[in-house]
Amino acid sequence: MKNYLYVRFVSLSERRVRQILNFRWVVVLTFLLTSNILSAVEPDNKLNVEITLQHAVQIALKENPKIERSMAQYNALAQLPEQMGAVPEPRLILNAVNFPVDSFSLSQTPMTQMQFGISQSLPFPGKLALKQNVAEKESLANRELIASTKQSIVRSVKHLWWQLFYLDRSLDTVAGNLKLLAEFIDVAETKYTVGKGLQQEVLLAHVELAKLEDSQLQINAIREKAQASFNAMLNRDTATIVKLSKIVSKALPEIEPLSQLLNQATEMRPEIRTAILHISAASSRMVLADKDYYPDFQLGATYGWRQDQTGLASMQFSMNLPFNTEKRQDKKKDQRKHEWLQQKFALEDMKNTVAEEIHQALADYERSRKQVLIYQDRIIPQASQTVDSMLAGYQVNKVDFLNLLRSQVNLFNFQTQYWWALSSANQALAALEYAVGKEVTHEK
Repeated sequence: MKNYLYVRFVSLSERRVRQILNFRWVVVLTFLLTSNILSAVEPDNKLNVEITLQHAVQIALKENPKIERSMAQYNALAQLPEQMGAVPEPRLILNAVNFPVDSFSLSQTPMTQMQFGISQSLPFPGKLALKQNVAEKESLANRELIASTKQSIVRSVKHLWWQLFYLDRSLDTVAGNLKLLAEFIDVAETKYTVGKGLQQEVLLAHVELAKLEDSQLQINAIREKAQASFNAMLNRDTATIVKLSKIVSKALPEIEPLSQLLNQATEMRPEIRTAILHISAASSRMVLADKDYYPDFQLGATYGWRQDQTGLASMQFSMNLPFNTEKRQDKKKDQRKHEWLQQKFALEDMKNTVAEEIHQALADYERSRKQVLIYQDRIIPQASQTVDSMLAGYQVNKVDFLNLLRSQVNLFNFQTQYWWALSSANQALAALEYAVGKEVTHEK
């Protein structure tokens, strides 16, 4: 700034010389400043974009690393079935038979020979197919976990989005009431100045103003925490400023009957389908345990030659003999049976848990939905009319200031409770959709 002021008072020729000499530096500085300004403005432009609920869900499903982790786990297990169903690798056999250890000579005795061959293990028929079937069921169970992870993320994103929406509306309500209380204070101070009001009225108004400012601070602190959690679900920097779209549907549709929701959950909930697949895998393990009472086989063939060029061929056949079945096969069979029972009871427990989640979410939704209607159609309109009436009466000394103040505080509370009920209803709807495993409203 000093250089600029100085240049204004020098002669034209000298200023021209300075411009020519410093032109190169001016270009460099201008470029640097412009780059810094653009880099600073660009994030702000991005942050100023309001994010809708649907957009938030899309970002989370695309960016959240939990989904990629689940997919990687499934892709890893998807490679197992073919491995488990493949015949074991053959073995190469290299033998030195009747080799004299005193001379290590191949010609010392005619019984010395070198052999090479191959052997192959063959499990009892049906074992490999059962092992492959078990691996396929476990792989499919992990694929269901991908759907479960996605639904869990969608539920969390919707819950946090509506929590932020409620906090934003609460802050808007606080800001509006701060403005109204400031007007009340002006009226009270004016009346006190002209001798038609009391000092206590002014003090009361200032106290309520301070309480509202304290509420504003607390709401902002809660919003900071919710914003960090929301950004984490979208795999963004937790300090990223979140601006939500104010355009939302306030309609809360009717929900399908409870019995229908329970039936749909049995078919659609990924955790239930996972439990069913685990039972199927456990059943295959039980059949496989029965197969362990039968032997596995080993086949082999070797070719040997002696120093006199005589060739000799050998064939091999062996199998294990499952005699000590009470300590191995019987115990393994009991183990597989109890594992199957474990999975069976796990499925029953999961169904009970899902039914409980559906009941709770449905009850929360219906309660919040009714509250929204009451606040929207009855309480808030009547409270607003009460405040307007009392304000008009107070200005002509027909209404006590304390009653006016109480009516305004009540209106503030009712407005906040309305936004809370609307947010809670949509959060309960998200929980209900997660519990069922699909969208549940008639309109959707």
